[in-house]
Amino acid sequence: MDEDDDHAEPSPRQRKIIHVDMDAFYASVEQRDNPDLRGKPVAVGGSRERGVVAAASYEARKFGVRSAMPSVTAKRQCPDLIFVKPRFEVYKAVSLQIREIFAEHTPIIEPLSLDEAYLDVTENLQGIPLARDVALAIRGKIKLETGLNASAGIAYNKFLAKLASDHRKPNGQYVITPEMGPAFVESLPVDKFHGIGPATSAKMNSLGLYTGLDMRNQSLEFMQANFGKAGSYYYWISRGIDNREVRANRIRKSVGAENTFSTDLTDFDAMVVELEPLIDKVWRHCEGAGNRGRRVTLKMKFDDFEIITRSRSVSVAVSSRSDLERLSVALLQNEMPVQKPVRLLGISLSSLQSEVQAEPQFNLAL
Repeated sequence: MDEDDDHAEPSPRQRKIIHVDMDAFYASVEQRDNPDLRGKPVAVGGSRERGVVAAASYEARKFGVRSAMPSVTAKRQCPDLIFVKPRFEVYKAVSLQIREIFAEHTPIIEPLSLDEAYLDVTENLQGIPLARDVALAIRGKIKLETGLNASAGIAYNKFLAKLASDHRKPNGQYVITPEMGPAFVESLPVDKFHGIGPATSAKMNSLGLYTGLDMRNQSLEFMQANFGKAGSYYYWISRGIDNREVRANRIRKSVGAENTFSTDLTDFDAMVVELEPLIDKVWRHCEGAGNRGRRVTLKMKFDDFEIITRSRSVSVAVSSRSDLERLSVALLQNEMPVQKPVRLLGISLSSLQSEVQAEPQFNLAL
């Protein structure tokens, strides 16, 4: 069954799901390993003109610095910001330590990135009766073994567990029980729903939908007519219902990023500048999830809203950010000069596989 169709009706079995989210993970690792950085505003990422913040410490977040923000903007908002180059090998090693701790409690683990995962602890390996105590044990052991703080959300489905993990950040946890679920969702602004981005949120507002309650008051037909397949998902989560299972070893099929410009572009160099943070974002996901892809796609939307896509597949998975950049820029170069101004560019990487699968295999005949 397709994941988006898993919401059709309430599940009879009450599940216990934990969403664990490391607090400011990359920045916290850097502060742990370099005492001089502790208590200071830290951004992991490039400080160069076209750099992007990959992660920000909580000290930096007080100034409005956040991930995916251009480094120039971040420095402007926080003049004392200290930039640190990412060390993905270290983050991966710590992430594996954390996953081993998860595995002591349940085999049903769905990593979303290096720093967050869903765990199904309906039946946990240590026989701990309450899911909140499983979360406490996991967070305690993560702190003991890595020196890092984790937050956790505990609920009867994935949607609510994800919401709950944000509720007591940093270094806290929160439980949403079946009795609390519907009321918790009904007061929630639609832009706080996981999976609803700015464009969908704006569309909902234009239809008079501002909260979970507004959404819940609509019929399934109305939601599907206005939001297509996703409308069914929104209909059910507004009722606190989400039957998606925690999927162990799940790999996304593609990852992408796009941006609409404040001014339409026609100049090649200006468009290359705009591609840089998108390439950063896609590559950061690949590094974080340990995935590699073989198909690069460029998306262009023109000033008349016509959309075109151009793709290139390679025989060996793209193995570095510079390779992704080279392929992306080549696709853009092929469209130059553009026939009309460009209002949006997007880059995606598909045919994803795990890093282990992507490495060439050699058979040695002895």
